[in-house]
Amino acid sequence: MDPIQAAAERVVANIRKVIVGKPEVAELVLVALLCEGHVLLEDVPGVGKTMLAKTVARSLGSTFHRLQFTPDLLPSDVTGLHIFNQKAQEFEFRPGPIFAQVVLADEINRATPRTQSALLECMEERQVTLEGETRPLPRPFLVLATQNPIELEGTFPLPEAQLDRFMLKLSIGYPSAEEERSLLQRFGAASPLDDLAPVLQPEELTHLQGLSRGVYVSPAVEEYVVAIVRATRQHPLVRLGASPRGTLALHRGAQALAAIRGRAFVKPDDVKYLAAPVLAHRLICSAEATLRGRTAESIVGEAVASVPVPVESDGTTSAPADSPTPAPAPGPGPAPVPAPVPSSVATGAPGHS
Repeated sequence: MDPIQAAAERVVANIRKVIVGKPEVAELVLVALLCEGHVLLEDVPGVGKTMLAKTVARSLGSTFHRLQFTPDLLPSDVTGLHIFNQKAQEFEFRPGPIFAQVVLADEINRATPRTQSALLECMEERQVTLEGETRPLPRPFLVLATQNPIELEGTFPLPEAQLDRFMLKLSIGYPSAEEERSLLQRFGAASPLDDLAPVLQPEELTHLQGLSRGVYVSPAVEEYVVAIVRATRQHPLVRLGASPRGTLALHRGAQALAAIRGRAFVKPDDVKYLAAPVLAHRLICSAEATLRGRTAESIVGEAVASVPVPVESDGTTSAPADSPTPAPAPGPGPAPVPAPVPSSVATGAPGHS
């Protein structure tokens, strides 16, 4: 079994010991981890956003810090600050909670823009600069931020520059009736998180991140990614489409998703599956879209539907052969039959893989 697929199955199985159902959410969080991306969880209170972040950190055996964002939180409360050590008669740096491998930014939209901006350098460049000195953050580094879409009093909407730094925006949603009953049984005596053991070490994850970048993406699929992103910019109900950072995120996410599902090449279905979680939060819809009740997710769906899907017959969506086919010898005779494309890399079939 592929090492990325095997590791992903272990982590997802470990997360499902605590989180009832929602395997697709766990899979997408793994996509972000393999891409060194960040995740914004937007959902109503009580559906398990914080529990998911803690479970991911525990499954990876990584350091974990939680930041509760409030209006009076200062940037130094996030990044750390220099304090004067009277014994040593010098200033020393006290790192803030951002210096962890998994950081939960709980209710991020309750902090002021000044404090929110303290995360910009951390999320993009994985470093903190204070008083002219730059300190790297531990790797792997993941920010899992939460926000409540219902209560808007006393909140500060995230600016576009901040939203664009989140690779994925996810919603957990309510459990089904059967899952909610399982929830009662699982958490009846004690929390399963207390006894959860790590199944993947941070050093292993760093190695797998490098492997995922080697997943093959054909030129036709690359063009498909670019065409979908550009279609969001040309949609009549969009004031601002997805950025080039979104193009890179969609490309890298498709590589990671293919690796998690045991493939060495990206299919167009991988791109379609990730389009809404990767691109929707990067769009600024027009007032007309709001009046019509259109969401960013539905607009991304229309953009995906407007782009032709590359198919195997194009000869460009398959993984490259290990060795080239030798050229035929010159002379008369029938034309040589081209080598068949392996059926295992067919990409023309629509639907969820």
